[in-house]
Amino acid sequence: MLAKRLPFAALCAVLTLVMGLPILGLNLTPQGIHIVLKSAPSATFMWIALGAAVVFLFQLFKDYLSGFWRQVPLPKASSFTPNLEGRKRIYAERAGWFLVAVLAFAMPFFASRGATALGNLVLIYVILGLGLNIVVGLAGLLDLGYVAFYAVGAYSYALLHQYFGFGFWEALPISAILAATFGFVLGFPVLRLRGDYLAIVTLGFGEIIRIVINNMTWLTGGPNGIGGIPNPTLFNMEFGRIVKDPGDTLFYKVLGIEYNSNHKVIFLYLITLVFALFTVFVIKRLTKMPVGRAWEALREDEIACRSLGLSRTGIKLSAFTLGAFFAGFAGCVFAAKQSFISPDSFNLYESVIVLVIVVLGGMGSQVGIILAAAILTMLPELARDMAQYRMLFFGLLMVLMMIWRPQGLIPMKRTPVELARE
Repeated sequence: MLAKRLPFAALCAVLTLVMGLPILGLNLTPQGIHIVLKSAPSATFMWIALGAAVVFLFQLFKDYLSGFWRQVPLPKASSFTPNLEGRKRIYAERAGWFLVAVLAFAMPFFASRGATALGNLVLIYVILGLGLNIVVGLAGLLDLGYVAFYAVGAYSYALLHQYFGFGFWEALPISAILAATFGFVLGFPVLRLRGDYLAIVTLGFGEIIRIVINNMTWLTGGPNGIGGIPNPTLFNMEFGRIVKDPGDTLFYKVLGIEYNSNHKVIFLYLITLVFALFTVFVIKRLTKMPVGRAWEALREDEIACRSLGLSRTGIKLSAFTLGAFFAGFAGCVFAAKQSFISPDSFNLYESVIVLVIVVLGGMGSQVGIILAAAILTMLPELARDMAQYRMLFFGLLMVLMMIWRPQGLIPMKRTPVELARE
């Protein structure tokens, strides 16, 4: 038995020497303007020889040593169950989400018109942050051109209404699908890229979309933008004072109440809130499915991900496509809220803000992203007198976060599991 393993053990020892001697036994030392190759101290060669001897002995007696190791059968997947602490955390998390949803739904009925409009803007950035979180936080792909999909969703609704007379509910799924298509197309050129190169390509893609929209004046209106975008309706009931589309009715006349301009703001807020909760639910479910685990595997180690038999192409394309899908949702809602869009609404600043939301909240953390979106959206509005220092504030905030809490405000956590006792 030893004679059969002797050649392989000797080969492993020789490979250890071949790799260890040039790496550890030789040093490059600068002398003036030249670099001189010098030998390492004799103790280093002794450690290299000792390491080679240990490798030789281990490979030679590996079969005998394996008898001391206890062979534990791998448990079945169904035997993994959350422990008591994990179950408590799950129940507390569900109760917290329910309480937040109830308070969010009740807020516009007690808050002012300005606070409701600001809450609507916060929810739009929540959807954008959660969508980008799929690409950056879960899959680990740095995307600096995420605003391009946001613009595709907004302009899809505007153009569909302008040229084909589509309403909000008809254009909403089309806008999201078109944005997802653009995300799928972008995924192909960046399949082999990572890190800084990926960021540069996505940044260029975002600027290309903005410049194309700005120059296609015959279709998009160019710098003048597109106005007259209708607000969402509720069963063909409009929330304005007059009917804009034939066949629609007025909300306050159907219910027999006095006209109030706050009704439109509240309805827009509630629609955006429903979409935000839908985004949270879908992404939370995806993270517990195989595709969510694949995103995290790609983020942690791309080489190990490939060794597990996972397709990098499918994982990256799914991340870009789904992230762009939710950006299209947010873009369509933004166009309906503003009733006017222009290329200036989708510049690089917007991509940076959404990326800051993801990093500040915590990579992969949904609660952290919601909190970061509220902070970064509300603070500039509450301190309008210091608007010129907004970018300085963001930069200082990111520096402090990277120093004191690089994992984000609320880091992503996994539910602990333990083996069920039989």
